[in-house]
Amino acid sequence: MPMTINTPRLRLMLYHALLLGGLLLFWYAMTEPGLIPPFWFDDPTRAKFFFGQPLKVFERIWTWFAGGAIYGHLWVTLVETVLAFAIGTLLGLVFGLWLALAPTASTLADPYIKAMNAMPRVILAPIFAVWFGLGIASKVVFGVTLVFFIVFFNVYQGVKEVSPVVLANARMLGASGRQLLRYVYLPSATSWVFSSLHTSIGLAFVGAVVGEYLGSARGVGYLIHQAEGVFDIDTVFAGILVLTIFALILDFVVTRIESRLLVWRPGTAETEAV
Repeated sequence: MPMTINTPRLRLMLYHALLLGGLLLFWYAMTEPGLIPPFWFDDPTRAKFFFGQPLKVFERIWTWFAGGAIYGHLWVTLVETVLAFAIGTLLGLVFGLWLALAPTASTLADPYIKAMNAMPRVILAPIFAVWFGLGIASKVVFGVTLVFFIVFFNVYQGVKEVSPVVLANARMLGASGRQLLRYVYLPSATSWVFSSLHTSIGLAFVGAVVGEYLGSARGVGYLIHQAEGVFDIDTVFAGILVLTIFALILDFVVTRIESRLLVWRPGTAETEAV
């Protein structure tokens, strides 16, 4: 019986492995000189200049981790990402709850929040570098601006979507404002928050890397920027793959936390069983 339950998951893992292997094989075949001449280049050797070579990319990643050169840079990027993610999520949760439960404040703040959300926040990165310096602070602040609005709008909508019947029943049973917040509004907002966190963790990484790219002395974004300056495409792809892997790890952590906190949600128990 356990083998039958796990079979769909094993089959899905196999399909993922085959797809990933096929993509890597295609990348290798199209960039290895003399193997398969790429149809988009007259000179087959130019493909590796534009798209790198997977063996050299993985060799660069191995050299980074085996020699320890990547750990300091990766630590800086991860600290910036986690801080931006945590602070942005907390601020989005607090302000989302506050404005959703305070109609007057929400009406006053609405045009300013929409204006700030519509602003292309990438242009703020150089300004934050001037205000907060080239250290971690400027990257964290920039990442917070990306995470905050995602969480804020989801929390705000989650509170607004609370069933009026549930609220009326809770009030009839004598629930206080604090009890309504704890047992009605927060559970409703939590499911919306976690639906936004998977996007937020990626945006926190974007904030950290873009900030490092524009001005920094450490971080994976700094390594990518340095490699681009000398047209080292293999190092660029190596940095991108490292960032992608760690973004997936953080997303997996968020998924596990979500499954633990939202055990009351329909379908969660069945998902855990599979």
